[in-house]
Amino acid sequence: METVLVTGGLGRSGRWLVNHLADSYNVVCVDVDHPGFEIDPREQVDFRALDLTDRGSVFDLVTDLDPDAVVHWGAIPAPERHAGGDVFENNTLSTYNTLVAAGRVDARVVWASSESSYGFPFAREKTLPDELPITEDHAQRPEDPYGTSKVVGEEIAKMVVRRHGVSIASIRPSWIQYPGEYNCRTLPSVEWDDPSDLEAGAGNFWSYVDIRDVATLVAAALDTEVPGHEAFHAAAAENYLDRPTTHAVEAFFDAVPENCTLDGDASALSTAKADRLLDWTPEHSWREAVDETVEEPTLYD
Repeated sequence: METVLVTGGLGRSGRWLVNHLADSYNVVCVDVDHPGFEIDPREQVDFRALDLTDRGSVFDLVTDLDPDAVVHWGAIPAPERHAGGDVFENNTLSTYNTLVAAGRVDARVVWASSESSYGFPFAREKTLPDELPITEDHAQRPEDPYGTSKVVGEEIAKMVVRRHGVSIASIRPSWIQYPGEYNCRTLPSVEWDDPSDLEAGAGNFWSYVDIRDVATLVAAALDTEVPGHEAFHAAAAENYLDRPTTHAVEAFFDAVPENCTLDGDASALSTAKADRLLDWTPEHSWREAVDETVEEPTLYD
């Protein structure tokens, strides 16, 4: 059985990835803290404590474990909770260390980029995309440290592919939601009566993704071993408004992109590429998941 090293594996979304991958791989869960030696780990899950910004420690661990694959999910996930420079430095340095180490041991890589790399979610002024739906070829124009760190991370991925010839998939998740905890459905935009209500969520055009679909996309990328570097959206099939997406776009922006082929409530983020190359499509919708009861993943007792 292959070994997969997962960074950020004790985080809110990371533990769902570890839980899912442990059905098919031996998983080494790496995070800043170890849960303790008194724990009883889940079968096929091991733990390591590591500061991903410490290059020597990352290279030491990855070389020692020599994993078949690396899922790099460890990062500061948003710019609002930390100083911008800390977000940028942590995310770019940890991505450099992890991806370069993976390349040196010939491990294929799946890592967390972001929809924020396009520059829409944290922009000072909300702007229309060049196209709808947005494809992975859309220009990346971030003006915040988080989105910029993801663009730099994708450039690091391309560098590692050129240098070491490994397979790297950059996953660009939309706003991640959890079964029974769909925060997107509590925003004013859901019941909008006035276009100003739509500002809550306009930064990603009211898109979202269920964490379970993120986990299956990561698994699909690991199983497929894409040639070189490829980016993939992780997004639900529809928006969370229960209204046509173009109606909301036109109401808020007073326009729609000239290149617009969206139909109904289809997501502003296209997942056609993941369908074509990875045979992956999202399975979960807010309509069922918003009230769904699912136990949080348990990685140890």
